[in-house]
Amino acid sequence: MSTQLADTVALLRELVAFPTISEVSNLDMIAWLGHRLESCGARVDIFHDEIGHKANLFATLGPERDGGIVLSGHSDVVPVAEQDWASDPFELIEHDGRLYGRGTCDMKGFIATAVSMAPLLAKRATARPLHFAFTYDEEVGCLGGQALIDSLSARGIRPGVAIIGEPTSMRVIEGHKGCYEYTTRFYGQAGHGSAPERGVNAVEYAVRYVNRLLELAEALRARAPEGSRFDPPWSTINTGSVKGGVAHNVIASNAAVEWEMRPVQRSDAEFVKDDLRRYCEEMLLPRMCAIFPDAAITTEVIGEVDGLEPATLNEARDIVMDLTGADAPELVPFGTEAGLFQSYGTSAVVCGPGSIEQAHKPDEFISLDQLQNCIDMLWHLGDKLDA
Repeated sequence: MSTQLADTVALLRELVAFPTISEVSNLDMIAWLGHRLESCGARVDIFHDEIGHKANLFATLGPERDGGIVLSGHSDVVPVAEQDWASDPFELIEHDGRLYGRGTCDMKGFIATAVSMAPLLAKRATARPLHFAFTYDEEVGCLGGQALIDSLSARGIRPGVAIIGEPTSMRVIEGHKGCYEYTTRFYGQAGHGSAPERGVNAVEYAVRYVNRLLELAEALRARAPEGSRFDPPWSTINTGSVKGGVAHNVIASNAAVEWEMRPVQRSDAEFVKDDLRRYCEEMLLPRMCAIFPDAAITTEVIGEVDGLEPATLNEARDIVMDLTGADAPELVPFGTEAGLFQSYGTSAVVCGPGSIEQAHKPDEFISLDQLQNCIDMLWHLGDKLDA
């Protein structure tokens, strides 16, 4: 094992030990990363959320000017509850060329590689800044990523290129769908199950709403852009859960539908939201309020993250194609924070070590070969910083 790879593995071991599932604080990990980056000369800013429970890190090597290159990753990981792991998910285990642990591929492997390379890249970032962006709550709606863009805008920081190191097996990804997540709640009137006509059954109205989602999902197929390279080529809707009611013989007074859509174009998202708003206002609510005037339907936006749209001109894609020697860029169905950078005017690409097939599963792992490939890419990135 090379010295650089050994250093990356050691750093990854430290990161996995921070149990940064989205429901808990990431402050210890962010502070630790900030110290590591400061030790090699980086200028580190830490931006806390409104209650001081989470934080983003933004660090810079090299000159103070616009047009820098960002290495971006999220610090949070998905839960391990009710997953059958062969080992402690927050202890890095090496076996047969694989490193097991929660977050190894999604996406602490990339963060570890980027930070382990920082001392080497610090010497080469003479003409162009190199930034490190580590965010919170990507897994629950890209909340930290959106806050980071706001922080950069407020400070007038304008990077030129963003490389988001999500696990792509080091394939170069120039596009992915957006991810819009919602919770729609129904408030009815409880009553005895023997007289359903005297109450407003929130569960039944939630079911009507889900039926509308199914109809819209079919309608989106016909709206697929001509020549779309996505798989599937149209925008999709998924109903994640329907919850409500307390007993067989009680009219349900409350219900909730958790759902998402993955638009290939922003106009599809507006089409769905406009249709659902009219459906609730013109169909569901009048029926509910005719029996119970205080009935209500509300929709909470969990996150609305635009996709990464393939662009003819994309410096980030072109740089990473050159660094990796990839034959052609690809598209993926899963979402990332790349669209946030793109909406800020920064060219963006997704490329990182590990396979998305391992993400969110028990016994998540990343291979040593993948980490070495990422090390090689970042070493060659130095050529773009001192040119």
